[in-house]
Amino acid sequence: MNVRALTEALRTSAQRTVAERGGLFVAAAFYIVIVATLSGLWRVAADANGGSLGGYTAVALTWYIVTSESATVSISQRLIEIIGQDVASGTIAVELLRPASVLWMRVVSELGRALPKVLVLWLAGAALASLVAGAPPDPGTLVLVAPSLVLAVLANLLGQHAIAASTFWLRDAGGVWFLWLKAVFITGGMIIPLELLPDGLERVCFVLPFWTMAYAPARLASGHWEPMLLVGQLAWVVALAVGARLAFGAGKRRLQVVGG
Repeated sequence: MNVRALTEALRTSAQRTVAERGGLFVAAAFYIVIVATLSGLWRVAADANGGSLGGYTAVALTWYIVTSESATVSISQRLIEIIGQDVASGTIAVELLRPASVLWMRVVSELGRALPKVLVLWLAGAALASLVAGAPPDPGTLVLVAPSLVLAVLANLLGQHAIAASTFWLRDAGGVWFLWLKAVFITGGMIIPLELLPDGLERVCFVLPFWTMAYAPARLASGHWEPMLLVGQLAWVVALAVGARLAFGAGKRRLQVVGG
C-alpha cells in the first residue's frame, strides 16, 4: 500500500471539493431544507407526546437529525451505481493496471471529497439547530461527534465499495444501490433514532453495520455520552475494510479470468 499516494489522493480530493464553492453551497442549501423539514416534524411529534420521544427531547431530536443527515448527505448517494458503471465500462479494468490499489485510492479519494462537505454541512446544521431549537443538550458530547462523523463517513464508503464489488458479476448496480440507501435510511438511523423502532427491529439494527453510518454520531450529538459507540464504529470500519478488500480481490480475479 503506497501511503504517500493515498495521502496525496486524500489531500487533492479535499482541495477540489473546497475549491468548488458552488457545489458546496448547493449541497448546504439542499441539506438545510431536509434538516429543517425533518427536525421540525420531530419537534412537533415530541411536543405532542409530552415533550419527548424514546428519551429524546425536541432539542435532542433536532441535533440528532442535523448530525445524521450531515453524515450521509456528504457522501455521493449513488456511489455503488457509479462503481458499477465503471466496472461495466472497463474503467476499473484500466485502473487495475496501475501499481496503486484501486480500492484504497478510490476510498481515500471519496473520503477527501466527503470530509469538507460533512464539516460545512454540520456547522450549517448546528447553526440552524441553535436558532430553531436551542443549544446542544450536552455540549460535552460534541467532543466525540467529530471523530464519530469521520468514522461514519469511512464506514459508509467502505461498505458501499464492498457491496459495489458485486457488480463484477451482476454488472447492474441499480437494485443494489436502492437497497443500500433504504438500509441506511431505516436501520442506520438516518431519519429516525433506533430507539423509536420496534424492539425486535432495533436489536436487528445493532447487529448490522448501518448504525455506524448515521446513528452513532447523531446519538452523541443528541446529548448522550457513550464513547463505546466509537469503539463499535472502529470495529466495523476494520471489518468493512477487510470485506471490501476481499470483494475487490475476487472481482479482480474474475476480470482476469474473463479477460477484463
